Amino acid sequence: MTQEPMTLYKLIVLYMLDRVSFPLTRAQIEGFILEKEYTNYLTLQQAIGELCEIKLISTKTVHNRTQLMLTDEGRSTLTFFGSNIPEPIKEEINSYLKENSMELRNETAVTGQYFKTAGGSYQTLLAATERGETLIELKLSVPDEKTASAVCDRWQKKNEAIYAAIMKELF
Repeated sequence: MTQEPMTLYKLIVLYMLDRVSFPLTRAQIEGFILEKEYTNYLTLQQAIGELCEIKLISTKTVHNRTQLMLTDEGRSTLTFFGSNIPEPIKEEINSYLKENSMELRNETAVTGQYFKTAGGSYQTLLAATERGETLIELKLSVPDEKTASAVCDRWQKKNEAIYAAIMKELF
């Protein structure tokens, strides 16, 4: 493998992270790049790994998802070398991010999980973040796993309305 394609894959990852105001998960980036058939899975993993090693991106694991964020060094690198990304690829990235921004944001910014407590009930942990800041965290005790799962699913769909209702009541 020559260095030029690998450099392009790295720049694509940096560009994607630069175009959003929230972290993207590894799976979200993989989904786009592999769907467009820019490269294969193993090469993409190598590119992401190298970007992490040289600190152009940082990672954070949240609820079993690896989130990728652009560092200041990564932003600087993109400023210098971003023009090496062909315009059609930039257009595809911009279009994809525009069409899917709410879904992508909710995948990383809104989380819901549950676990069984010592007493036999279930506890849900619901959270919403924006730009790395926690907007809201809720812990709810529920009687059974079915209810816990339903609460987490509804949180994913209705988190904005729930947050707005709580804020309205508090302010």
